[in-house]
Amino acid sequence: MDDRIIVKQITRKKDIGLEMLIDHYAGLITAIVRKHLSGLNMYEEECINDVLLSVWNNIESFDQKQNSFKNWIGAIAKYKAIDYKRKYMKERKNISLSQVDPPASADSLLLQHELQEEIEELLSHLNEKDRHLFKQYYLEDVRLEKIASHTQTTKDNLYNRLSRGRKN
Repeated sequence: MDDRIIVKQITRKKDIGLEMLIDHYAGLITAIVRKHLSGLNMYEEECINDVLLSVWNNIESFDQKQNSFKNWIGAIAKYKAIDYKRKYMKERKNISLSQVDPPASADSLLLQHELQEEIEELLSHLNEKDRHLFKQYYLEDVRLEKIASHTQTTKDNLYNRLSRGRKN
């Protein structure tokens, strides 16, 4: 099946495009989400639905010159799953903070360690400056304007560095 047809239908907000996306890429999305959310089965279905919604809502940002549709969907699935893992960790942290004396659970520590390893693996191919930029922008949610003023560079330069880093 030609990805251009799927992209065209989703761009036109036709339900058939979403159905084609599910038929063609549900296995890939599910596999990526399960890999990154191993042990967090209660989040898998919600995360998969979020991936599909994100593709639907952000189809305009897909550029076939920069990436294949399959890789673009895979990246969305991966980052959504990482977001869900972060959300789970935050919830676990809030629960343990609200309780008086329980130590951090082994599950929580293991998931936090796995998440940290995945992040380090993802960023290992970047130089130190770009690694710091990715952590600030994607993990700490620091706005690009603030990063640009702090590093004395332009937002466009940062966008270019982020884009190149994602490609790598």
